Amino acid sequence: MRAEKLMSEVTVESVRNALSTVKDPATERDIVSSRQLGEITVGEKELRVAVALLSPGYPMKGTLDASIRAALEPFGRTVVIDWGLSVPRKPPRQDLDRLPTVKNVLAVAAGKGGVGKSTVSSNLAMALQRLGARVGILDADIYGPSMPKMMGPPSRPCDKNASGDRIIPALHRGIPVMSVDFFVETGRAVIWRGPMIHKLLQQFLEDVEWGELDYLIIDLPPGTGDAQLSLGQLLPITGGVMVTTPQEVALLDVRKAVDMFAKLEVPLLGVIENMSHYRCPSCGHVDHIFASGGGKRLAEELELPLLGQLPIDPKVSAGGERGDPVVHSAPDSEHAKVFLELAAQVALEAAKRHATGPKRSSLLRTV
Repeated sequence: MRAEKLMSEVTVESVRNALSTVKDPATERDIVSSRQLGEITVGEKELRVAVALLSPGYPMKGTLDASIRAALEPFGRTVVIDWGLSVPRKPPRQDLDRLPTVKNVLAVAAGKGGVGKSTVSSNLAMALQRLGARVGILDADIYGPSMPKMMGPPSRPCDKNASGDRIIPALHRGIPVMSVDFFVETGRAVIWRGPMIHKLLQQFLEDVEWGELDYLIIDLPPGTGDAQLSLGQLLPITGGVMVTTPQEVALLDVRKAVDMFAKLEVPLLGVIENMSHYRCPSCGHVDHIFASGGGKRLAEELELPLLGQLPIDPKVSAGGERGDPVVHSAPDSEHAKVFLELAAQVALEAAKRHATGPKRSSLLRTV
């Protein structure tokens, strides 16, 4: 009898009430109070609802889909879900809001050089873009900038003399990029002390026209130096991602970087193990060239997610050398798939940080 009543008295309000019991599996908040539920259309045979996902490539979409359909099943109509993307932002203190058009700042860090941090940064940005997000890259490695080379020739060069003393970032493969490399002569060393680095990074944050971004990826220099300290003071970083290789000597330096982030009160989203293993393309044999399990042990030690384990492959490094990240040059490859999964996990962890914060924009972008 109750089912028959529901089927005959279907209204927008009754549908909304039914969906108020559906919780997003990532946040455990219902999709009505969290403002993820958009327009509801009631037809004679169909219910159409718009639902915003909190992150691109949302890994729990299947679970949320099933919960929505189960909640609407008693209405006896075909359910159509229009999925969109609404990345949350938690506004910082006014004196730290140097990037009001950027929702999330993700710092990609490493305890030592040579672990593939910049390769991860470039492919992470490309993967987030491919998943539907708006992304920018800030190359904060002042002494060894590499993003302009790794992202390839720009479709728009950096304009350092835009109107109103604003700086227009270079555009690489649709992604705005800012780097000290645009300000120094090719081949010249940058020999600056800490205060100069601080001033430059502040200019990159305050004077650059970043536009509306879901994520600004900051490619940090290795170690625990001036750039990390300055950025930690200049703006609230949504989260840091630690890149390491499996061997213990790399993990020792990562622990120091983790300690630095703790002192700067920058939350860590997880650990990425690069150069995890090598798979022979001929026979499929897997060899752990740089030991094994180090990233997993570190993640467990720090009680953080292991966001991904990236294999060694010449195609990945070659993409960086050519200025064509593998996510772009080989979008259907297994390597691109790994980076897409990694990007989805990083974005999910960032969304969890903001999901219970102040109201975010109600703009819903379809994906």
